[in-house]
Amino acid sequence: MPHRHSPAAKQHHASAPKRVGCAVITVSDTRTVETDTGGDLLAELLGGAGHPLVSREIVRDDAALIHAAVLRALAHEACGALLLTGGTGTSPRDVTPEAVRPLLERELPGFGELFRVLSFQEIGPAAMLSRAFAGSRAGKVVFGLPGSPAAIRLALVQLVLPELGHLVGEAAKQPGQHTA
Repeated sequence: MPHRHSPAAKQHHASAPKRVGCAVITVSDTRTVETDTGGDLLAELLGGAGHPLVSREIVRDDAALIHAAVLRALAHEACGALLLTGGTGTSPRDVTPEAVRPLLERELPGFGELFRVLSFQEIGPAAMLSRAFAGSRAGKVVFGLPGSPAAIRLALVQLVLPELGHLVGEAAKQPGQHTA
């Protein structure tokens, strides 16, 4: 089904940045540079859409480490969007939402809701186990995605890439208040 945009939305999209510097953080206790298929896929999809990768990191499922990695990534001047993959499920080690949400100045609840609806269409009721989220901090957009390549592809192709420039443009209009 084609996306329909109002004239105002079309104007916002026309003025949105076409290239957004992106940071990627993989949250995993087991992934390495050689086995980070989720991070590789994110880098590939972002690059294929013309969005340069400005940083990439792998951190363990530890709230303090995730928190610090997010702050490092967002401090990068060229970063307009941060995409985290992993740690959004329901196991006790999945702490990405708890580590990142306190850093967000604004949440974008529609992202997680839409992701779960689209995921439900592919995998059924197990979609409710995803705690995917999005929001912004200091004028930059943050996405928390599952670690599965199928979920990453779904989120990027259906939701993130079509709106990334627009979201970053809007977030940049409202710079954040946090400094730490």
